[in-house]
Amino acid sequence: MTDQPQKTLLSLGHGYSARALAARLLPLGWTVIGTTRSADKLDAPGTEMHLWPGTDLAPLAARASHVLLNAGPTAEGDPFLAETGSILAQTRPQWLGYLSTTGVYGDHDGGWVDEDTPLAPSTRRGALRAEAEAAWQSLAAAHGLPLHIFRLAGIYGPGRGPFAKVRAGTARRIIKPGQVFSRIHVEDIAQVLLASMQAPSAGAIYNLCDDDPAPPQDVIEHAATLLGLPVPPAIPFEQAELTPMARSFYAESKRVRNDRIKRDLGVKLLYPTYREGLDALRHLEP
Repeated sequence: MTDQPQKTLLSLGHGYSARALAARLLPLGWTVIGTTRSADKLDAPGTEMHLWPGTDLAPLAARASHVLLNAGPTAEGDPFLAETGSILAQTRPQWLGYLSTTGVYGDHDGGWVDEDTPLAPSTRRGALRAEAEAAWQSLAAAHGLPLHIFRLAGIYGPGRGPFAKVRAGTARRIIKPGQVFSRIHVEDIAQVLLASMQAPSAGAIYNLCDDDPAPPQDVIEHAATLLGLPVPPAIPFEQAELTPMARSFYAESKRVRNDRIKRDLGVKLLYPTYREGLDALRHLEP
């Protein structure tokens, strides 16, 4: 009987979602290597962290059996593509994952989208993600790389929920008729990524979202109810003072289907709606 080969994840842009994945991999005996641009984010228990730019990624990629790409693109494209594209073509990881966004679908006036819906981003952020997806797909096609694309809905989880603002009295219920968002708990992101790594399907694209696209004001109301606090007053969208980033989220309204992660990866969501997710967070965030 021979030992199983060591599995190593190289997480390029080791952020919130990647750290949740690492928490699942480390107890299974994986080695996790991560990169960050911020010196104050080098502390990641169990993970070998490196500052990038400033670290040669070639030897790290040579050690990796799996590679996760999780960095926001700029007008110049994906920040890791130029440096790692040719490297990955040589090292040929068993699995290559790219974290994208459901923003690539654009606005559908509250209608449903799935992975086969044509991309029509209506924000600059969505357009850059669509371009980055296409660039990685071109590289994968040219070199036979096992690329998997994950389009993430709005991410929430520990430290990223509405409770702090509700407690502080700064939460707002902004009302825009017909507006709905899809969401995904970070632990469900982690379990989908792990399921894909265990059953790779080169070229696959997956939507990562829960079962209940909902108006944002409903989420705030539920959070307040869970805490036994007053429900924040409603504010019409036209009167709300929003940052350009926040306003861009309201530029799109759609419901995102998640049938593929259930059918192809056998995923059963831990938090199928924001209600279960917020209830769990309430117990984690006293």
